[in-house]
Amino acid sequence: MADFQNLGEFSKNNEAYVAGFASGGKPMPPARKALLITCMDARIHPEKALGVDIGDIHTVRNAGGRAVDALRSVTISQQLLGTTEIYVVHHTDCGMVTFSTPQLQSIVKEKLGHEDHTHYHEFSDSEQSVRDDIKLLRESPLVIPGTPIKGGIYDVNTGKITWLD
Repeated sequence: MADFQNLGEFSKNNEAYVAGFASGGKPMPPARKALLITCMDARIHPEKALGVDIGDIHTVRNAGGRAVDALRSVTISQQLLGTTEIYVVHHTDCGMVTFSTPQLQSIVKEKLGHEDHTHYHEFSDSEQSVRDDIKLLRESPLVIPGTPIKGGIYDVNTGKITWLD
């Protein structure tokens, strides 16, 4: 069985966090009625980049920040928790441009011994992938018609988000 290398430090850090925690009791719906879809990349701290606090926005993170993988969360966020605007932020130096679905399927088969039929929604251009995701959201029957949707690119070297027109 594998050992958890970070659990002790995480637990200690959580105790310190709990000692100073003052954000309890906030309502479940996000105060700013906004939803952000972004990548799981560890170099992105979306709440800090946008200057928002606990309870302000919903943040959905997945590999590449792909909207197709976030639709379930978008539906819940809008239909049950009242969000009214969506932001899609991909980033520079994204790992999703470094492989293809067939390559990753082959790696999974080789390393785990299982067939992998997952489509990973990789892309070759971060700006185009944002535009594609905005289009997907605007055309989705699961997104409230007329929802404002804005996209941007986060620069992992500077922290700057450049919003697309």
